[in-house]
Amino acid sequence: MTFDPGFEITVTTDPMGFVYGPGVSGPDPELRSLDAIRPSLMDKDCAGPEYVYCIAMDVAREEDLPDLRDRGLLYGVVTYQRGRLGREPIRSQGHIHAVSPSCGESTCEVYEIWDGEAIIYMQQSGSDDAGNCYAVTGRRGDVIIVPPGWVHATVNASEDLPMTFGAWCVRDYGFDYRDVRRHGGIAFFPVFEGKNITWIENVAYRSGKLIEKDARDYSNFGLEPGVPIYAQYRGDRDLFRFVTDPSAFRDLWENYEP
Repeated sequence: MTFDPGFEITVTTDPMGFVYGPGVSGPDPELRSLDAIRPSLMDKDCAGPEYVYCIAMDVAREEDLPDLRDRGLLYGVVTYQRGRLGREPIRSQGHIHAVSPSCGESTCEVYEIWDGEAIIYMQQSGSDDAGNCYAVTGRRGDVIIVPPGWVHATVNASEDLPMTFGAWCVRDYGFDYRDVRRHGGIAFFPVFEGKNITWIENVAYRSGKLIEKDARDYSNFGLEPGVPIYAQYRGDRDLFRFVTDPSAFRDLWENYEP
């Protein structure tokens, strides 16, 4: 990995995991299995790697931990396997951020792609009418923000290479899978056509419109392009308050487009 996220960390692939550098704190990573996400895949019986991705929540410089805890802010790191899940790329099952006790509502997530190519899929609603659905492609250094209350899933856009990202989220995060599982998955399933990814509509939803696009600039959130989001936090400790207190930033979420 050539991307510098703002602290020293090494991503391993065999086995999947993370090695933390001097002065960096992080937990033992957790592996997510294929069996755990089968209910939300297009082909529930598909073949694929036993473990799909590896996640470590609360990764930080040790000197920053007291401030992050006071703010209710959390940094997570995730790396995805290469390969396929049947016709689909390696991906997560999809969820909505549950209501966080600290702020009383669903919260957003700020992704930063470290290595490989990702597609952050998101849809406005988990109801039968999924609303506008977006497939946003991000590459090394790109930032993608998922707004509060939206269904979202993370896709490794490459069959041949692993993918790694970091993300800011609220410390008392929770995942709500009910709407996605009730529909047997997200509103559009990603599938490989050769080396490219196309999308197949999930007929369990009544309607939904898919918009494919590249990651955009988030200067309206106060973010500086090309600067790691962890480094931006260290430069302005209040910068990511929109993550932990979304109700104070209603103007950012009204008519939101990724």
